[in-house]
This record gives sequence, structure tokens and C-alpha cells, in this order.
Amino acid sequence: MTDPTLTVPKKSPENLLLNLVCNVGLPTAIMTWGSGPKTLGPKWGLIVALLFPIAYGAYDFAKRRRFNFISVIGFASVLISGGFGLMQLDGFWFAVKDAAIPALIGLAVLASMKAKEPLVHEMLYNPQVIDIEKVDAALNEKGAQGDFQRLMNTASYLLTLSFLISAVLNYSLARYLLKSPPATESFNQELAKMHLWSWPVIVLPSMAMMMYALWRLLGGLQRVTGLTLDEILKQPPEKKVADEAKRLD
Repeated sequence: MTDPTLTVPKKSPENLLLNLVCNVGLPTAIMTWGSGPKTLGPKWGLIVALLFPIAYGAYDFAKRRRFNFISVIGFASVLISGGFGLMQLDGFWFAVKDAAIPALIGLAVLASMKAKEPLVHEMLYNPQVIDIEKVDAALNEKGAQGDFQRLMNTASYLLTLSFLISAVLNYSLARYLLKSPPATESFNQELAKMHLWSWPVIVLPSMAMMMYALWRLLGGLQRVTGLTLDEILKQPPEKKVADEAKRLD
């Protein structure tokens, strides 16, 4: 009989380089150098710049057939930014929007803790990262469901804190950078600078805190299940086959 692990097609991973080019590189370049009166102008510079993250989101979903809560929020953020730009709202409203989105995600994580599928499952405890079946079997064997729930609650609180910190940083960065009148070349350049600076100032610290939450979760799972880290983490099919062959030798 054919081993099913050899016939199930692997899900295509996200192209990180293409993600950065479409969501950061091209929009930043267009808003910085393509929004002048001799090029696209402020209005069309903003519209063209926003088309790239929108097109990338549609392409990535069509290719990987994977849609999640965070990607929906990010897609909505791009559309709202475009709408604010076309309505010529000043920088204060961009700051409010950039703060409101991570704050809402953090509150949603907190509110979902009692739901059947908490958002922490989508963000950290998901089958793309963790071997859910193996971990659940070990939890049931040891009767450690209570310990597991406490681990998930701690992870949810850490995620909520990371998003609330992101909200404060987003608002502060937007208020610091967006000074020019809307619908001008200088405003688009400031928007591009904010978009670029958000990576070292906001995204990287938020990712570091999410990685800390994942590290705490994985350490707790090792403690309450007795499994090793390799056993907890989802292994690619080829590694599973190699491990099984080694075990049988």
C-alpha cells in the first residue's frame, strides 16, 4: 500500500521575498519617487502604490488557498488607507486607523478565549506549526487538559499585550511622521517613510513578542505532555518517513 504521507501534496509556503517587495518595497518606492507632479502625482501615486499589496494578497490567496483573520485585517487596512488618502484626510486619522487595527486584533484575541476556536489557535497553536494530534493524545493520556488551558490563556494574554503595544507604537509613529497636508507629494513621501519605518519600529518588536509567546507555549507543552520539541513541532512528510525508517532499522 502506498504511504499516504508520500502522496499528499504539500502546501506551498509563502514567498517572503515577494511579500516584502509587494507590501513594502514597491509601495515605498512609488510613494517616495513616483508621486511628484512630473510623474504620477499625489493621488495616482497613492492609488498605484496600494495596488501592489492588494494584488499580492489576491495572488497569495489564489495560490495557497489559505485565508486567515490576520490577512483579512491587513487587507482591510490597505483599503482603508486608500480611502483615507482619496478623501484627503489628515495624518491624525491615519494614526487612529493604524492604532485601531492592532488594538482590535488584541481585543479579539482576548474576547475569543472562551470561544470554541480561540484566535490563539490560529496564530500559535495551529497544525502548520504543531502536531496537534500527537499533542492532544499526550494531553489526554496524562489528563493535563487543565494545564493546557492555562498555557493557552497565558499565550492569549501575551498576544493581546503584543498587539496593544503595536497599537501605541503605530499611533506614535504616524503622529511623528505625518505632518504635511493630505493629497500632496510630501504627504505621500511621509506615508512611505512611515510604511518603511514600521518594520524596524513596530513589526520586528511585535514579531519578537509573538515568538516569545510561542517559545513559552512550546516549553509549557514539553512540560505537561512529556514530548520533546521535535515531537511537538509539525514535521515535513519526508522527515517522518526518514524517522520511521531509522526506527525500523
